[in-house]
Amino acid sequence: MTEQPRSIQLTDPRALRAYAHPTRMTLVGMLRREGPFTATRAAELTGESVASCSYHLRMLAKYGLVEQAPGGKGREKPWQATARFTEWPDHSDDVAVAQAADALNVAAAEVYFERIVRAVEHRHTLPQEWQEAERFGDTLLHLTPEELTTLGERVDELLRPYEEREADPARRPEGAQPVAIVHIAFVDRLPPAGGEG
Repeated sequence: MTEQPRSIQLTDPRALRAYAHPTRMTLVGMLRREGPFTATRAAELTGESVASCSYHLRMLAKYGLVEQAPGGKGREKPWQATARFTEWPDHSDDVAVAQAADALNVAAAEVYFERIVRAVEHRHTLPQEWQEAERFGDTLLHLTPEELTTLGERVDELLRPYEEREADPARRPEGAQPVAIVHIAFVDRLPPAGGEG
């Protein structure tokens, strides 16, 4: 079995728009975490209909985000993700690509927000050690573009050693749980305190 590529790059505006759908992003994420699985299993996991999941999986396959996995028969063929991460342009001089990437960023932010709200609503059910370990907060820093880029690269370096555990459960220490770490850093355009500016 060949090792799954780390990431897939989306640069086609049609692919970016196709991925900017909450159900499709959810399906890709679930396939990365729990796949391979069939459209029937996808429906059980998402609450969508089998027909809807089948349609979304075919759309994802059209743009290379998922593919049919070995095994299964007929309609019960399993699907698998083609990479562990999805990446798209941070900037493009092509207006169509820039607009599609911006729409995908908004869709991703909405999915992240829903997942964070759900986590906060249910965190009281976690053991105390997990409640104390979780991080909710923000930090306002005054950075140059170069400093922000370097900071992002350093965070990526810190996380990289833990990524191999996703593909190889044998590398996970006892008690390890899936933890979502969301990377969001943006120029904060809120006015300063006191409403000036």
